[in-house]
Amino acid sequence: MTTASDFESRARALIADYPERLPLRAAAFIVTLYGDVVVPRGGTLWMGNVIEACAEVGISETLVRTAVSRLVAAGRLTGSKAGRRSFYSLTPAARDEFERAAAILYAGPDDTAADGWTVVMAAGGDGRPAVEALAKQGFGLAAPGVALRPGDTAPATADDAPGLLVFQARLTGTTSEGTLKDLAAAAWDLPALAAEYDAFVALFDPIAAALVDGRRGRLDGALALAVRLLLVHAFRRTALRDPGLPASALPAEWSGRTARRLFGTVYRALSPDADDHVAGRFVDGDGPVVVDAERLRRRLRNLSEADERTVGRLAS
Repeated sequence: MTTASDFESRARALIADYPERLPLRAAAFIVTLYGDVVVPRGGTLWMGNVIEACAEVGISETLVRTAVSRLVAAGRLTGSKAGRRSFYSLTPAARDEFERAAAILYAGPDDTAADGWTVVMAAGGDGRPAVEALAKQGFGLAAPGVALRPGDTAPATADDAPGLLVFQARLTGTTSEGTLKDLAAAAWDLPALAAEYDAFVALFDPIAAALVDGRRGRLDGALALAVRLLLVHAFRRTALRDPGLPASALPAEWSGRTARRLFGTVYRALSPDADDHVAGRFVDGDGPVVVDAERLRRRLRNLSEADERTVGRLAS
């Protein structure tokens, strides 16, 4: 049976080891903080809380202030003051981006529309570079000048690239599973994605082992929040670039399934203590941050349902 002290020792080891295993840049971590913690609590946070949360994972106040300034300049955050305190809020564009990311991170892929695809083609040779750039958005390059991705996922650059043609397509019932797997293997670098998921699992598996078998006593709330933020930070690095291919297009032993199950298990186990810490410490311009309780319940419920779907795929 594991204890709170088991978790603490493994959590401290994770925090010390994380920068050697995965990138940990201040601006990107602050984006994770806002997406995971601040969005469900009004979108505004005191700078002191940002500094505290970053300090728990070893990011200095100097780096935090520089990163926040850059996020403001990039149109992701906007600042305000109340007395001597500074507060930073999400811009509308950043909030929309975070909402889209949350749908991927906390709900996971949905196979119910696995036969629907978005196909993007270059209208001429000048459009090919724009098509190739879609790989950064999770599109696969099926042929020169042709990119595709599951679902109704219009590319973010479509309006700025008039040389692109965007189609919605559906697979016919005559398409074989083997043909779809061959297409996926050719259009996406699945081994590279699998390697990233494997690294995520290796990094957080000791934390999962300290949580899933049960525990005695409460966890330190600041530490639970720090580990949860690192969990989200590491998972989003790969999950937001994962094209969300249907199970029929993926290898039988797909690392993404194991990674998603671990993500949901650890996230849910850490959340009671992490969220209590946020409720007791985090403030916006009006006082303690006010949580959208239904939104958080829905997030945890979605994670549970995603776990159940993953278990079903692992068993099939």
